[in-house]
Amino acid sequence: MLRDFSPQALIIGLITGFVGFSSSFAIVLQGLLAVGASPEQAASGLTVMSIAMGVCAIILSLQRKMPISVAWSTPGAALMINSDQLAGGFNAAIGAFLFCAILIIISGVFRPFGRAVEKLPVSLANAMLAGILMPLCFAPIKAIGFDPMLGLPIALAWLIVGFFNKLMAVPAALLAFILVITFGVELPVDTMSKLGEALMPRIIFTAPIFDLATIISLGLPLFLVTMASQNIPGMAVLKANHYDTPAGPLFTATGLFSALAAPFGSHAVNLAAITAAMCASPDAHPDKDKRYWAAIITGVVYIIFGLFAGLAITFITLAPAILVEAVAGLALIGAFAAAAFGALKAEADRHAAAVTFLITASGVSFFGISGAFWGLLTGIAILGASKFIAQK
Repeated sequence: MLRDFSPQALIIGLITGFVGFSSSFAIVLQGLLAVGASPEQAASGLTVMSIAMGVCAIILSLQRKMPISVAWSTPGAALMINSDQLAGGFNAAIGAFLFCAILIIISGVFRPFGRAVEKLPVSLANAMLAGILMPLCFAPIKAIGFDPMLGLPIALAWLIVGFFNKLMAVPAALLAFILVITFGVELPVDTMSKLGEALMPRIIFTAPIFDLATIISLGLPLFLVTMASQNIPGMAVLKANHYDTPAGPLFTATGLFSALAAPFGSHAVNLAAITAAMCASPDAHPDKDKRYWAAIITGVVYIIFGLFAGLAITFITLAPAILVEAVAGLALIGAFAAAAFGALKAEADRHAAAVTFLITASGVSFFGISGAFWGLLTGIAILGASKFIAQK
């Protein structure tokens, strides 16, 4: 195994870990806070989630000698940001996280169930995702309106760096955010002592509450966007790079790690898509049988970052919330563009996809269940009716 290690894999692994964590860290943080987590519970969730996805990636990559990258569900975190106030608070959210994890395990173990999920129309899955992401993408504009001196440097860093390297655009925005908070915001006098206290990782157990409305409005959409936007594309990336491995065991493994981490604040662990492409590419090593080291290094980076999640959250909570949302919004613009294009690309599905998108983006809930669920349900009904009428 050590003979397969290479400087190329080390460099790509370090870059992938940094980009993967920094590009969506703010989104996951906002998502956890939005469903009722305290800053301490959010720090626990980020710590455990980072360790879970790092350990899962290392185990799977070593076991199969393939660059199997694991990440948190960024679309799932975006869904949480748009969620209404949960009746059961963060305990109910934990119940929804566990429900999602169980469905992921079932999709891996029970293949007919997994195949049924894979048959979800891509256009509708993209439309639901685009509807979830669109309101979040307004945050950078709102941040500039809130205070141009604080919001504009973050947006400009993302824009300018993105012209040269799209992967580094969000880390650049995050760096600009740190500089803006350090030099542009008056920090409390006890800031350093708070940061010192946050150096020690804290793991907090939160007992789950299984609330039906929360499971339907959060747990089920979380499962669908995680499968459609992370697990299935993650398998596609592996196949595109000539790695042939059954999907079931990988889904089962990520589901098990999700279930183990959920009571400590983790929403979902899944196969990576974008970062998987980095580790599986020839940049990691000319020999595809030696690229698995890149995924292992990425996993180690995630574990290290996770141990310092509390420190990062303590610093970020010193900033106006709109600035954190701005970084998250900038990180999601590319995902929104891809989802919107995928939703409206097929002319036959366009009408149903548009309705799914609009209902989801409206943010309106019915009977305590979020618009994401109703949007997808309506889209499926319209698409089914259209095909039925066409056959007559």
